[in-house]
Amino acid sequence: MAINILVVEDESIVRKDIERSLTKLGYNVVAQADTGEKAIQMAREFHPDLALMDIMLKGDLTGIDAAEAIKSTNNIPVIFLTAYADEATLNRAKVTEPHGYILKPFKEIDLHTTIEMALHKYKKEQEIRVENELLRSLTNYKSNADYLFIKYHSRLIKLNTSDIYYVEALKDYVQIITSDQKYTIHATMKDVEKNLPRKVFQRVHRSFIVNMDKIEAITGGNVVIDLREKDTKKEIPVGGNYREELGDRINVL
Repeated sequence: MAINILVVEDESIVRKDIERSLTKLGYNVVAQADTGEKAIQMAREFHPDLALMDIMLKGDLTGIDAAEAIKSTNNIPVIFLTAYADEATLNRAKVTEPHGYILKPFKEIDLHTTIEMALHKYKKEQEIRVENELLRSLTNYKSNADYLFIKYHSRLIKLNTSDIYYVEALKDYVQIITSDQKYTIHATMKDVEKNLPRKVFQRVHRSFIVNMDKIEAITGGNVVIDLREKDTKKEIPVGGNYREELGDRINVL
């Protein structure tokens, strides 16, 4: 199915050249506009897949103003067309988070490449948005569940919390250690701690969260985790700020 594009350009000759190029490239020009006000109206009426927007337009609204209004109502990618590449103009345009820029005069290959990259970027953004909404709904609905979902290699993996031995911070990532796998995900320890059941897990160090059921011993200021399936043990340091809280959770004879 052809991609429907809204072309917004106040110079009629340039607008017709763009339409010819887009048609030649296999796109469908669903509507055209020469002012910001008309562009907003056309977007609402024709629901294009993408807008090519000249920054400098006749009338009260600039292309930047029109793009901001269109993205708020239609949520479509916008590519700016401009002969003005000065820093001030680009900084104003950045506020609307466009999906690309094309400097005039441009070639058909520039038009095609920028449109395809913008559509690809937009598609990925929507996929991420859907995944994030799903994760939020799962977390909100099952805040004390005995499982959680993590994003790993572009998939949502379900983990039983009882299978998690400990969590370790690695700069901008965390590593979740289970009986048979290590999952490295982009997250913060604060986020992970918030989504693990408090009755089972304990933060013992700024870089470690442990499963209390997996602790075999406490010795020399460390907790010892028995990784039975791996036939090994892991000593994890207990930070000074966490000793009292850990002590409150263990029974000593």
